[in-house]
Amino acid sequence: MDKKNTKQFGLIGFPLNNSFSVDYFTKKFEENGLPHVYNNYPLPEIAALTAFIENTPNLKGLNVTKPYKTAVIPYLDELALSAQKCGAVNCIQFTSTGKKIGHNTDVYGFRHSLLNFLGSNQNLKAMVLGNGGAAEAVLDVLNTLHIDYIQVIRGKINHNKQINYQQLEASHYKDHQLLINTTSVGMFPQEQECLNLDFAAIGSNHYCYDLIYLPEKTSFLEKAEVRGAKIKNGLEMLHLQGDAAYEIWMNSES
Repeated sequence: MDKKNTKQFGLIGFPLNNSFSVDYFTKKFEENGLPHVYNNYPLPEIAALTAFIENTPNLKGLNVTKPYKTAVIPYLDELALSAQKCGAVNCIQFTSTGKKIGHNTDVYGFRHSLLNFLGSNQNLKAMVLGNGGAAEAVLDVLNTLHIDYIQVIRGKINHNKQINYQQLEASHYKDHQLLINTTSVGMFPQEQECLNLDFAAIGSNHYCYDLIYLPEKTSFLEKAEVRGAKIKNGLEMLHLQGDAAYEIWMNSES
């Protein structure tokens, strides 16, 4: 392999506790006979991105994960419509002219995965747990699908669709039968952690979706399933957004 001309791809975030992206994209490159390389690049702070890009030759694409999906935006030259709409980036395209374009393929992945999960039951109201970059993609999809929602957060309330966990009441669970976890609570290696929810208020009418895919069942999904709820993790979404990122990179002008 000619390392000088090898195109480089990778994942930035911190910390990076799993190898899904490395294995997934390495396999895709091999299956398509492409001599590209994909690596994890843990950046302790987003300010390190500029030097990282300058010191990484032939960098053609990056995935972005927690906690940089919104923090990365000032470091980019342009935002695709998908990223403009939700205000978060999970995929960076490097063009032949040197531009860094931010995309959000989480929107595509979550939309299709959610519709597969709900089937014809799309008239539910949603309870979105968390307010990070992943939540922005989820909210964009819910708005597009005209699914009403409340957002449950731990910090300062910024608008009338947000409440704190301490404000959750039985009526919220009754009225919002689609629960979506966008936080990292319960993710490997802290699988024992669980969202502060009243699981006694969750039943067979609820649909519980967790963007986490490792472990396969978070404590949130396990406890919801015991109560009779329908559950789904984020693995299908991960595959879908990964495929979308791959297409962006391969169709790039570079």
